[in-house]
Amino acid sequence: MEPLAEARPSIDGVVETAVYVDDLDCASAFYDALFGFPHLFADQTMVAYDAGRRSVFLLFRRGSSAEAKHQPGGGVIPGHDGTGSLHFAFATSADDIPRWLRRLEDHGVALEGRVDWPRGGVSLYFRDPDRNLVEIASPGLWASY
Repeated sequence: MEPLAEARPSIDGVVETAVYVDDLDCASAFYDALFGFPHLFADQTMVAYDAGRRSVFLLFRRGSSAEAKHQPGGGVIPGHDGTGSLHFAFATSADDIPRWLRRLEDHGVALEGRVDWPRGGVSLYFRDPDRNLVEIASPGLWASY
């Protein structure tokens, strides 16, 4: 008799998304002005934003998190870092797509692409100061969104 397969533990979403930037002050000024996310934490190595619905958006100064960090009270955050042009997407409503188009234009942010998905969602693509590809997407992009 084979043992019963253990049920897969649940995942309720993505808690954090991180990008790595060369100039933390420049990048945080860009995200502050364009998105106005509340700050959860900031120091010389990172800025943590409340990106809504239990989501945290992290900006790390490139190289500042490459070494493991021992935490007060115990525990270690393993080292991590990234290079190149990364991609991530923020969620919005279909009704807010026109407002985002105006906001990007008002802030002098060039739209690199727009996709009107057959399933009904819309994706707007643009770059941050470190050339990361930022996407703002409305529901319909994926079957789960």
